Amino acid sequence: MTATVSARRTIESSLGAEAEDLLSYTAKVPKSLLHLPGPDWIDRSFALTDRPPQVLRSLQQLYSTGRLANTGYLSILPVDQGIEHSAGASFAPNPIYFDSENILKLAIEAGCNAVATTLGVLGSVSRKYAHKIPFIMKLNHNELLTAPNQFDQIMFASVEQAWNLGAVAVGATIYFGSPESTRQIQEVSAAFARAHELGLATILWCYTRNNAFKQDKDYHLAADLTGQANHLGVTIEADIIKQKLPEVNNGYAAVAQATGHSYGKTDPRVYSELTTDHPIDLTRYQVLNCYAGRAGLINSGGASGKNDFAEAVRTAVINKRAGGTGLISGRKAFQRPFDEGVELFRAIQEVYLSPEVTIA
Repeated sequence: MTATVSARRTIESSLGAEAEDLLSYTAKVPKSLLHLPGPDWIDRSFALTDRPPQVLRSLQQLYSTGRLANTGYLSILPVDQGIEHSAGASFAPNPIYFDSENILKLAIEAGCNAVATTLGVLGSVSRKYAHKIPFIMKLNHNELLTAPNQFDQIMFASVEQAWNLGAVAVGATIYFGSPESTRQIQEVSAAFARAHELGLATILWCYTRNNAFKQDKDYHLAADLTGQANHLGVTIEADIIKQKLPEVNNGYAAVAQATGHSYGKTDPRVYSELTTDHPIDLTRYQVLNCYAGRAGLINSGGASGKNDFAEAVRTAVINKRAGGTGLISGRKAFQRPFDEGVELFRAIQEVYLSPEVTIA
């Protein structure tokens, strides 16, 4: 049995009853409208932009590392949950990751393109690992020690610190839709401009957050709302957009109905011509909002649970077939034994390496 056939069967097995639908579906918005990943991705998507040559070099390093090197796809280990969710909640399931070095070891052993984590983690081991795997330093975080808990991304570090410790990129989160979003947009926009000046690539976690988005369904995961968050993210020149996989749609209408007030602006054709309820169509709308894929969309691997491997493969298939550029998976990997974390990343990477998983 060839490796390709074996990988395809493993992917189909992971998808279970959804295999035929997810692997053979034709998307509503044709792929001809998109800029799709490939070995020449940096040349096609960034070489003619206003990014300095040093940024192109940083992006090329990101896309030329690990098992997915030179495919146009990314597999990234993100570990900022020690701040975002608390170290105890994040690392108690596998205490070896209280030691920052093990985060780097996991990313390297798993064949990741890069590791995205905090100033503290990268700074603690930078001279040993900055030349071995690309660093993405997360600039801002939400901490949950203030009482009562509050949700606000605040700057923990500077772009200069990222440059000094050898990072090739910086990352940041904006809570679009939150009362704090105006300040966060201004802060992150300024930080990303400085990063580009210093030759660093930029990655934006484009999250939606507002109590009005949480109703009978979780409209934080609505394709129309997350799609607009993506569009705001590429507006401040994020080179890569990180977004949660959409699960629902019609977020604008749901918010308006719940609040009794008009909310935002959309168009009926978003729902009749550009999307359906199929997960590939919902994700393709996210890609469409990233300047039709000029900025790569990477989706989140989500929280750890009982079916991590199957869920990770499913997310990777949806992202790839929708026209995205990869997966960023944290808790599913580091909240399990080291070898299993490596295996999970390799299962994700097999989706992007498989010629049998095509663009829908």
